Amino acid sequence: MQEVPETLEGWYTLHTFRRLDWPRWKALSTADRAEVVSEAVEFLRASEAHADAPEGSSALYSIIGHKADLMFLHLRPTLEEISALERAFARTRLADYTTETYSYIAATELSLYEIRSRGVIENPMDAPFVRARLKFVVPDKRYMVFYPMNKKRGEDKNWYMLPMEERRRQMKSHGTIGHKYFGIVQQMIGGSVGLDDWEWGVTLFSDDLIQFKKLVYEMRFDEVSAVYAEFGQFLLGYRVKPEELDAHL
Repeated sequence: MQEVPETLEGWYTLHTFRRLDWPRWKALSTADRAEVVSEAVEFLRASEAHADAPEGSSALYSIIGHKADLMFLHLRPTLEEISALERAFARTRLADYTTETYSYIAATELSLYEIRSRGVIENPMDAPFVRARLKFVVPDKRYMVFYPMNKKRGEDKNWYMLPMEERRRQMKSHGTIGHKYFGIVQQMIGGSVGLDDWEWGVTLFSDDLIQFKKLVYEMRFDEVSAVYAEFGQFLLGYRVKPEELDAHL
């Protein structure tokens, strides 16, 4: 059996994608739509302020294309708090005019190897970079792209059968590319092995969406992506603040 890398987990994350029933929405009177939006704005403001929990972060995005219209992103310390947010939205009138097309649950994670390689041996949560990764606060960036991914476990190529040192070598090379985009693209990694259908969920944030294309394309030429990575669908969107929801809908 190969050596299993240890990880440290933080907050739970939930991406919920919803499609608006535009014919039903447009059939509402102006007054009814205003009431629905007002209630939804109250929900969003409370979520962003994590009024439901001592810690957390939330945001709403408009999704481009046919896969969804909206994405709610929530991070909370417990799964119960995530579930409560789902139910809270379900009780809003806006939920009655949407259907859920996709969702993804994970937990922010960071490998102990990476933590120790940066000189942190004891009390990792005292290190700012560890807290920033595990208690991730949604950045005030205009654009977001989300995608799930696996590492291959096939008969020919199996990431999990590689020796630990080889995995570390490849991930170090992979991380070098990511560091080139520091300050331009911000990344949130959610570990979902045993929690959802994929092994990781990756969310990227930037004020320049073309940087998503450049970063992911460059990483395609890196060995760990070119040989061992499998990707799910990509969902792209832009941030919608609570006060912008009325105009957006």
